[in-house]
Amino acid sequence: MQKALDELRARLDGERVDFAELVILGARAKARHLPDNTREAREAREQLAEWIITGSGPKVDVDAADEVKHRGLLANYDE
Repeated sequence: MQKALDELRARLDGERVDFAELVILGARAKARHLPDNTREAREAREQLAEWIITGSGPKVDVDAADEVKHRGLLANYDE
């Protein structure tokens, strides 16, 4: 734990460590790594597996994906 705090302090460049924020961020990160066993999550996994097995999932609009990619690469986000 000390090593992680030392690394954080070094990157904060003298700013105060907000331990409440660390607890919140850590709890959220931990929750994301735990399995989601809710009914909705199970159904979503089953649906995804069915799509993969049968090939019946949503079709990808390749032209739209290419357009988004092209526009994203050309966009000037600094303005």
